[in-house]
Amino acid sequence: MVDTNIVLDLLAKRDDFFVDAQRIFTLSDKNMVKLYVSSLTFANTYYILSQQLKIDGVHKILRKFKILVDVLLMDDKVIDLSLESDFIDFEDAIQYNTAIENRIDIIITRNLKDFKTAKIPVFTAKEYLKLKGF
Repeated sequence: MVDTNIVLDLLAKRDDFFVDAQRIFTLSDKNMVKLYVSSLTFANTYYILSQQLKIDGVHKILRKFKILVDVLLMDDKVIDLSLESDFIDFEDAIQYNTAIENRIDIIITRNLKDFKTAKIPVFTAKEYLKLKGF
């Protein structure tokens, strides 16, 4: 499961973070890993990119990006679990509970501190790449 910040690192070409994000998504493009994002990630990414780019450009970017990931749904159970969770950041609670409900075993994020209570491993992009030997 890839958190929104990693997706934005790639799509917005954020300095200092772009290269590791690009390496992770290249692994997906080469069918070496299977990556997932939540539907919330698509909505948040669209919103943030639309503040910087024209709407048709954002659509084009997201269509291309969609090929690299599977999108997981947010449903009533995920929202209920997130509302009752001990996560401080609600968006992170949704990401985490989406992963748990879909039996995803790893979360990749830049905000490790926001996932302190996670019951599954959480890595930065750099840590994940090192762990997998890439």
